[in-house]
Amino acid sequence: MGKVLDAIDPKLAEWMEAQPLWFVSTAPLAEDGHVNVSPRGHDTFSVLGPKRVGWVDYTGSGIETIAHLRENGRICVMFTSFDGRPRIVRLHGTGTVLLPGEAGFEEVVARHPDNPSTRAVIAVDVTRVSDSCGWGVPVMDVREERDLIRLHAEKKGPDGMHEYRAQKNAFSIDGLRGL
Repeated sequence: MGKVLDAIDPKLAEWMEAQPLWFVSTAPLAEDGHVNVSPRGHDTFSVLGPKRVGWVDYTGSGIETIAHLRENGRICVMFTSFDGRPRIVRLHGTGTVLLPGEAGFEEVVARHPDNPSTRAVIAVDVTRVSDSCGWGVPVMDVREERDLIRLHAEKKGPDGMHEYRAQKNAFSIDGLRGL
């Protein structure tokens, strides 16, 4: 059943990078702050080492993950198998936000398809890797990726994306600084 692993080995890395959907959870320090869980997908996730992962962060209507990481760094990334062997893997650690031009940004972006919606890279120094059964997760098929993020960014163009981020990504729902 459940176990704590020493690190991310090559077989686990391959499995995580193959998952079409995974989740990121963060929270502010304030007791009345909003806990956030965000679904992620597309070809954006990379294992950078036995205890380090990262992903390309696309522009969205909110900025909770970035705002929470800037405030306290706490993060949990969860992968689950929707086909094959039931499995859930959680990565707990400390996340860092990397913006274009900062060290480490290009290392992650270069591993994935170019997307005009890219706003940041999230890097996580993993402090705990756990693996559990996932027996309660349904078996499902993925039909296709949605291309709406790229299409939205292309329609807005670079200036429009800058304006959108200024309006939607400046602060979290709890008033924490975003971008």
